[in-house]
Amino acid sequence: MTTIGLVRHGVTDWNQEGRMQGKNDIPLNAEGRRQAELLGKRMEGEEWDYIYSSNLARARETADIIARHMGKQVAGYDPLLAERSFGNLEGTTEQERISRWGPDWKNVDHGGETREAVIERGMRLLEEIERRHPGKRVLLVSHGALIGALVETLFPDFGYLGLKNTCVNVLEKSSEGWSCRLHNCVKHLEDGTSCG
Repeated sequence: MTTIGLVRHGVTDWNQEGRMQGKNDIPLNAEGRRQAELLGKRMEGEEWDYIYSSNLARARETADIIARHMGKQVAGYDPLLAERSFGNLEGTTEQERISRWGPDWKNVDHGGETREAVIERGMRLLEEIERRHPGKRVLLVSHGALIGALVETLFPDFGYLGLKNTCVNVLEKSSEGWSCRLHNCVKHLEDGTSCG
């Protein structure tokens, strides 16, 4: 069985401002670094064979902090793990989007990456990781739109749930297909809580 952990990066200033980041290379802020440190401490007690990250700074720094706590090196910074491109929406808040494109801004073509393209890219990555590291435990540090699209595709009964910064999702691939052992877990940020 191959186990894949999907981790969302720590928080950034743009996250806190409600701005769409997409491909913009926004770094973690102080709170994001604190979240990543807490996640790194949590991961010290877990066994992961490999760590990969998106090539964007907010994910790279999150992965580097986790790897340091685990005494490992990040195996690679893969653009396939990067956030979805949102085209003209990048850098805008919801109020700015409504001002520019009206209340139906979601129905306008903004020149970004389609959800279908994100899913195809993400599934290709999962297949590649499984082929490269069969039977291993692989941690992938990525972004909300990509992780969310993958989880919703593999487990449609989950419905939409906004993924928290530094959340951990653990997927397992066996001969019977995919299962989800952990979803949107941030117990490292919430003292005394546990995740199923």
